[in-house]
Amino acid sequence: MDGFDSAVQCVTVLYWVCDPQMIARGKNASDLFPAVVKNVACKNIEVKKLVYVYLVRYAEEQQDLALLSISTFQRGLKDPNQLIRASALRVLSSIRVTIIVPIMMLAIKEAASDMSPYVRKTAAHAIPKLYSLDPEQKDCLIEVIEKLLADKTTLVAGSVVMAFEEVCPERIDLIHKNYRKLCNLLIDVEEWGQVVIINMLTRYARTQFLNPNMNESLLEEGGGEKAFYGSDNDDDTDDEEDKEEKEKKKTEATAIVKRKPYVMDPDHRLLLRNTKPLLQSRNAAVVMAVAQLYFHLAPKAEVGVIAKALVRLMRSHSEVQYVVLQNVATMSIKRRGMFEPYLKSFYIRSTDPTQIKVLKLEVLTNLANETNISTILREFQTYIKSNDKDFVAATIQAIGRCATNIGEVRDTCLNGLVQLLSNRDELVVAESVVVIKKLLQMQPEQHSDIIKHMAKLTDNIQVPMARASILWLIGEYCEHVPKIAPDVLRKMAKTFTNEEDIVKLQIINLAAKLYLTNSKQTKLLTQYVLNLAKYDQNYDIRDRARFIRQLIVPTDKSGALSKYAKKLFLALKPAPVLESPFKDRDHFQLGSLSHLLNAKAGGYQVLPDWPEAAPDPSVRNVEVITLLERVTTLTSVPEWTKCSSREKRKEKKADKPFYSDSEGESGPTESADSASDTASGSESGSGSEESGSGSESEESNEESESASEEDEEEEGKKKKKNVEKIKARKPVPESERIAAIACLFTLAQHQTIHDCSPVFEKTLCSFLFLVDPAPSPSQVTPLNNFLSSSLVTDLEGLSLTDNVLSPTTIIPSGNLKTYELLHRITGEGLSVEYCFSRQPFSPDPHMVAVKIQFTNSATSEAKSLHVEDAKLQSGMRIKEFPEIEVLPAGETVSVVMGIDFCDSTQAANFQLCTHTRKFFVSIQPPVGELMMPIFMTENEFKKEQGQLMGMNEITEKLTLEEKCQGEHAVVQRVTTAANLSRVPCGSDKECRFAGKTVTSGSLVLVSVVTKEDGAAQLTVNCEKMVIGTMLVKDILQALTQ
Repeated sequence: MDGFDSAVQCVTVLYWVCDPQMIARGKNASDLFPAVVKNVACKNIEVKKLVYVYLVRYAEEQQDLALLSISTFQRGLKDPNQLIRASALRVLSSIRVTIIVPIMMLAIKEAASDMSPYVRKTAAHAIPKLYSLDPEQKDCLIEVIEKLLADKTTLVAGSVVMAFEEVCPERIDLIHKNYRKLCNLLIDVEEWGQVVIINMLTRYARTQFLNPNMNESLLEEGGGEKAFYGSDNDDDTDDEEDKEEKEKKKTEATAIVKRKPYVMDPDHRLLLRNTKPLLQSRNAAVVMAVAQLYFHLAPKAEVGVIAKALVRLMRSHSEVQYVVLQNVATMSIKRRGMFEPYLKSFYIRSTDPTQIKVLKLEVLTNLANETNISTILREFQTYIKSNDKDFVAATIQAIGRCATNIGEVRDTCLNGLVQLLSNRDELVVAESVVVIKKLLQMQPEQHSDIIKHMAKLTDNIQVPMARASILWLIGEYCEHVPKIAPDVLRKMAKTFTNEEDIVKLQIINLAAKLYLTNSKQTKLLTQYVLNLAKYDQNYDIRDRARFIRQLIVPTDKSGALSKYAKKLFLALKPAPVLESPFKDRDHFQLGSLSHLLNAKAGGYQVLPDWPEAAPDPSVRNVEVITLLERVTTLTSVPEWTKCSSREKRKEKKADKPFYSDSEGESGPTESADSASDTASGSESGSGSEESGSGSESEESNEESESASEEDEEEEGKKKKKNVEKIKARKPVPESERIAAIACLFTLAQHQTIHDCSPVFEKTLCSFLFLVDPAPSPSQVTPLNNFLSSSLVTDLEGLSLTDNVLSPTTIIPSGNLKTYELLHRITGEGLSVEYCFSRQPFSPDPHMVAVKIQFTNSATSEAKSLHVEDAKLQSGMRIKEFPEIEVLPAGETVSVVMGIDFCDSTQAANFQLCTHTRKFFVSIQPPVGELMMPIFMTENEFKKEQGQLMGMNEITEKLTLEEKCQGEHAVVQRVTTAANLSRVPCGSDKECRFAGKTVTSGSLVLVSVVTKEDGAAQLTVNCEKMVIGTMLVKDILQALTQ
């Protein structure tokens, strides 16, 4: 490729070399490896991506040449383009040379911390490759897996769980803290990731939760054994051990009845609830995974929901049908009633392949009962006329199984099979003979005519298995046909040498039985047959003849066994049990390759048994600082707020100077005082008792001009010192201020001010302490001024009376959660965090206000902070924040930008730029931040709710925790999860909330009705069903955790 003078020609050739169809056809392009590797350092992104695709395919074959490009791959790991970084890691992990294991390990660790979820996903894919190359790296890889399991991105979840399954499936402890997150993310994960996660969670649940059908299964087992063995006639013959066993079983049955009713673990319910919607997935593997999860984990009453989804999959391709029917055949043995309503869906079509027909027959046989057997037998009669001989044989076997399982139709089935004996097709007759033989063993004395009829078929039937079955029947029940049996033996003796081995063995058995029951007529025939068998080519036949001769023909050398020959040959034999070949397959996990093959495949993880005692559920708890705890911390009352009057506070200030040596300990309190003093001094100099500038202005009228200048110099120094103190003071985060306001309004809403004035006074003082009206000079945006004015407006809404707060003053409360946008390591000292301020974005009310906080932890200043290259989904818009010219080292600055998410939770991707670097970042909003609160009366709420019924209404039942059973807690958690306002309600058992989406103004109504014992019902009415569905999930999570 050295001769190509343009990137276009190079790309054209690489497209040809890397064509997947060419690789799939087996065309080898490895000879071009040296020429392709030279282009790995090409600056053209398209060329580089194609080279990486080629290297992934051929790096393992040309390891030595690939090692020469490792330095280039390492540089690719630092490329700004996430596709190049991921491709470089993919190629690096495809070079299977042990010498570069440390390099691969380092690359995976760095990629696991990459800001791009696509690169982190590639890191998860590389983990199994490195583990297969060097299993000694397992401990280090487990650390990376643990880190990636904590990732909240849906793109990474499926890949890291796959890595977990490959490297350390036994480390269940890694799943504990991430269990609930995986359950909640499951609906948004890619389809193949959903399959992996569901299979893993199935095994996890079998080790962490109790069997939901435990009591029912034990009662059924106990009842069945008692009914089978516990007859009155056997009581006299039972020995003492049997009686002890019976008493023990009775005691166990009594204990089971007295056992407390089963209560499902909330996490168990969470898994079932979050996987149920996936039954509607378009991917058959996802539906099958959910079906097996419900079969193995769900209560018996809830498993039926999977039947309809599985029946839907039977309209897919034949390969999918085959796998689905294999699993349905296993399920239908234990859960027959689940598929009975869909019986006609298993009827066989003429276009079905043979293997599909056989499996459908298996399912129909499993579903057969006294109610539907007549319909099924009519179907079987039609199937027997098919031209597919294997299918006809399977149908005859299915008829035999139906006759065995359902005694009422046994005679009908037997008569139908006898009619098939006159069929022209020899295979049909042969299969009928085999099945009839098994059925006759159940009641031979009632069907001697059938045995006679079958004896006449020996002249026509040539199928060895059928001839052997007829001979066995005649020999076993020769007493019922004493005249026909010797004649059959005579005919068989004539053709003995030409028969198949299986038929010869049955001829010998027939001769022995007739010799023991009718030796006068058959003695010579028996000796003749034994002599023929003595010289047969098959050693089994020779041995059988020698053994039988010594057993039935007594001689001087005969042993003691000859006395018992009759008992040995003519003993009563149990009737055969016709069982389904899928009976014991459920010990394999459904949907697995092992279940399909009915043998343990490589890499199969055994499905654990249910635990006898419930493990500790607290291992899945994740420590989360609640809003109440956070506000309690924020609203700790400073020392100066304990003074009851302005005079006492002034006296206290006189005792202790404003700026003391111990200001490091009480910095926030003194800073708050200094800020208020500075502000009051700048506003007026005559109306404040605490204003130093005011008192000095009064004294200046009496003093001389020189003294006034000296005072002004001292005052200037003091003000300068105040500004330095305020500037050095750590600013209070905006989210903390909003949380304090939320606590204040919630307190005013749920208690009257008059009854709790001390509490309210403390909270109000703490609130005043948090609100800093003087922004630091480093803040280059008027956000703090805007916030202060809004806080004043909010405070004016408070009604400090004995009456409950009016609806107009009820605002949504919630703690503002901060998200990391850029880590300080990735940003080379620049860290960026963001939060959704829940304030109107003044330039455009249809945009969500996002507050971004920059912190420069580097030693040098950052310049020209701005946004570039916004990559947004269709309909989304972004309003950039003003460029920050300089951010000194150690300083923090906050700005506000607006984003129109277009009522979706898709991320807004853009570049965050400095004067030297560009960082790819993304902001993804929770669904609750896409809304803004609106005021509604109770009647308006009911009216709008009545118009949003049907598909626009989603209702879920839940159980509230003890901490969340109060009205205050419910309001707090709902408004934390979504930016909604409280709607007044006349009932204390119901909480209502209202809001609308920021972009389209679609109405969102939420109501929570509490009941006894912590039960509750959540109802969400929304014009946009997708928004409503996601909001239900978030509010449920907020109320149940």
